Amino acid sequence: MPALKKTVLTVLSAALLSVSAVCPAGAADKDKTEDKQPKPTGPMSTVGGERLGEIGTQVDLGPGAPVLPKDLSARSWIVADAENGEVLASHNAHWRLPPASTLKMLFADTVLPALQPKSMTHLVTEDELADIGEGSSLVGVKEDHSYTVHDLWLGVFLRSGNDAVHVLSEMYGGVPATVAAMQRHAEELQALDTTVISPDGYDAPHQVSSAYDLTLFARSGMQKADFREYAATATAEFPGEQKKGKKRKSFEIQNTNRLITGDIGVDPYKGIAGVKNGYTTQAGNTFTGIAERDGKVLLVTVMHPSADESHAVYKEAAHLLDWGFSAGGKVTPVGELVAPRSAVAAKGSEPAAGAGKAGKKHAAAATATSPAGSGGAWTALSVVGGVLVVLAAGVFLVNRRWPLPALARRLPRR
Repeated sequence: MPALKKTVLTVLSAALLSVSAVCPAGAADKDKTEDKQPKPTGPMSTVGGERLGEIGTQVDLGPGAPVLPKDLSARSWIVADAENGEVLASHNAHWRLPPASTLKMLFADTVLPALQPKSMTHLVTEDELADIGEGSSLVGVKEDHSYTVHDLWLGVFLRSGNDAVHVLSEMYGGVPATVAAMQRHAEELQALDTTVISPDGYDAPHQVSSAYDLTLFARSGMQKADFREYAATATAEFPGEQKKGKKRKSFEIQNTNRLITGDIGVDPYKGIAGVKNGYTTQAGNTFTGIAERDGKVLLVTVMHPSADESHAVYKEAAHLLDWGFSAGGKVTPVGELVAPRSAVAAKGSEPAAGAGKAGKKHAAAATATSPAGSGGAWTALSVVGGVLVVLAAGVFLVNRRWPLPALARRLPRR
């Protein structure tokens, strides 16, 4: 072999070996796939821990811990212990993204305590149904018809009805007042990624939240008995149109949370107890769920999966829940779900990292600015032997034995 040709072959072989060492088989394709995924373009909040502000997947696997599910396509997700607040794993947890109807968890957590009793009735006007976004999900509220507060909340939780949200907002004091109260409550919960523009989660400029914040909303809401009941209800009867001279009939509505009701390609999840799903053009599919197994309760939030398969948001949430239940005690937490500001202030502690001046202001004003009925005792999630969690007294504890409201899921609510 000529010397020049031998030298060229030697150089080429060395170059190929170098490329192979840098990019093992299959890695190049994987990198191309990951490059297609959008990523946060700026710094993220560190509320709950420094790791939660880092881009990408955060997890610390210990001996015997299962690996994370493969093929997770969501832009952002989080898995947390609902009781002690430990974040077991996350991916872009503080990325500010459009929330879609998962923002209704904040709406309910803010407004529901003030609209009591549930038997209170309201006659809907034409103006109350104005300004609902085009293409919104609706439960079928009609003007000049009366509904109980209970009816309307079923419409919010089961059918994600923006019409029900707007009527309840008017009962609360109007849409602007409701949005302002939601924003104050978000800041009280230290959900500082959230900017509220519309109470129903409909796409609006600058309206954002994060997987971390949505998980805080779910955790707070699930400490309220009414919230738990509605979030876990599978089917219910909703009042229909009142025709002159005839008895008003009702029609069945079903929860759009497919981990509760199931659907083609997705089974009801064992131990599921809520919470809320959503979809808009800008947000894609979003979902926050809570489930209990063997005495452990987990929260998971998944935002905007890119997978083309049907019900990807539920499937990825179910995979993450499965992982979380298997990983319990085998991973080192990468962060925490922080307590509300008023609870932190009452204990004499500083707000969590990244809380900022605005949060300190709202911590001092939390009691004064909260809507009527929202600052009282929180019911810890326990069917038997529950312990009251009193926010106003500065005690923030999420006690063992969150309930699995199976009865609420099985029976239709009327």
